[in-house]
Amino acid sequence: MAESNNSVERVRAALISAGHEDTIAEFPDGTRTAADAADAVGCTVAQIAKSIVLRAGDQVVLVIASGINRVDVAKVSALLGIPVKSADARWVRDTTGFAIGGVAPIGHLAPPRVLIDQDLMALDPVWAAAGSPRHAFRTSARELADMTAGAIADIKE
Repeated sequence: MAESNNSVERVRAALISAGHEDTIAEFPDGTRTAADAADAVGCTVAQIAKSIVLRAGDQVVLVIASGINRVDVAKVSALLGIPVKSADARWVRDTTGFAIGGVAPIGHLAPPRVLIDQDLMALDPVWAAAGSPRHAFRTSARELADMTAGAIADIKE
């Protein structure tokens, strides 16, 4: 539990540092999947900003996608001009500081390269993981783009 609390506090600090209101909430039933998160917070699955961690060599590539979209890895590779592949759970934890199911778009151990699903831009609010499988925060897609310096792109299959 202590590791989870540290992750949540890292996200909280990143929100505050970015001038964003602390909108982190805890959901005891969990927010591990986009469908779980939507049920917990009371929004559509599309409004869940899910964090997909990909690997480009030793570099973290974070794709923040609408909960209803699947990420097209070939599109991401083409957009970045480098090959990317799926990342295993241990690598995700070691490089981001988050466990799968709680990967936040902010508060990473080192800044990742970020792409944001263009489909999120039409949705407000959106909810993103806040460092644990039971925590999420409310924001807007525009604020996510600003906080992450993410490029808005067509990333869906």
